Amino acid sequence: MNAFITSISALLPGTPVSNDQLDNYLGKVHKISAKTRRIILANNGILTRYYALDPETGEATYTNAQLTAAAIRGLAFDEAKIESLCCGTSTPDQLLPGHGSMVHGELQCGPCEVISTSGVCLTCLAALKYGAMSVALGQTSNAVATGSDIASSFLREDFFQMINGKQGRREQDQSHGAFSFEADFLRWMLSDGAGAVLIEKEPAKSGLSLQIDWIEITSHAHQLDACMYAGAIKREDGSLTGWRESGLESGLENQGILTIKQDARLLNKKIIPVILEESLPLTIAKHKLEADKVDWFLPHISSEYFREPLLNELHTMGFAIPEKKWFTNLTTKGNTGAASFFIMLEELFSSGSLRHGDRILGMVPESGRFSVGWIMLTVV
Repeated sequence: MNAFITSISALLPGTPVSNDQLDNYLGKVHKISAKTRRIILANNGILTRYYALDPETGEATYTNAQLTAAAIRGLAFDEAKIESLCCGTSTPDQLLPGHGSMVHGELQCGPCEVISTSGVCLTCLAALKYGAMSVALGQTSNAVATGSDIASSFLREDFFQMINGKQGRREQDQSHGAFSFEADFLRWMLSDGAGAVLIEKEPAKSGLSLQIDWIEITSHAHQLDACMYAGAIKREDGSLTGWRESGLESGLENQGILTIKQDARLLNKKIIPVILEESLPLTIAKHKLEADKVDWFLPHISSEYFREPLLNELHTMGFAIPEKKWFTNLTTKGNTGAASFFIMLEELFSSGSLRHGDRILGMVPESGRFSVGWIMLTVV
């Protein structure tokens, strides 16, 4: 593919937030949520993360669009020259207009093509793929692709109280609604961040660039139910009832419809088989991929809990990548959703560890309805 990443930027709002400081940002938790927190933090390995929140007032310090625009301004490029702006997120600031349009409005950079990709973590690779194809096909001479998420606005205690009705209801029903385990699970997993990449048709004149060799995205929604969702209720048969229909039944505030939820049992059962056994062989066959020719492996893992199963399954499949070749920053940067891969890539790119000819294999799964993206980059 005749498209090169020539500049990468990442923005993590505020200062690192340790596990001991969570109450300062997300508010006090009741006893059941506190138990969930202990379990999740013990397994996910996250030591620090970032929130776009003022710990003193609880006010947001950035909107998603503002955070994304700030990341773009960190690129070594004049934003007034952007020809294609491709923005991915799972937490836009509003239902309409699209996230990309709101970022464009924040940039005030003149006319350009704007693309918004929706979904969960894979929205960053979808945005990157569109931008890369635009440049490779000669439709534009450059593109900026972004991945961003601001989850903190969903995670604060006062948000949970607001959408679940009266505060007293919290202890009455922990199996359903905003204070269910499905919602509490993600409160201790997600955080805020934004990343941006500049794509051009030639490598940078100085320094390193990353040639985009290929990007593969595969969905398994045809065979699996939704696993991570918001704005809906999941029924016993696995189907989702969206917020408009659910609101007609009993009001949006009564069932925690607006919280982000995770079917943790389904996630644990299916995520490794789907992203590896059912997806990776297709990519290996198409691109004649060989594990021993991978110099760096950048897997977006939502929790350290999945590291060993991922490592073991790769070995079982005959595609073992030694852990010394893995590069992740989950423990220090947190799970920033659609921003995670770009934030990882920026840290590696800026580390001084890359050498000409290095091949970087990236993996971005999302549990929304089970999809996975694979990307190969070559250092030039």
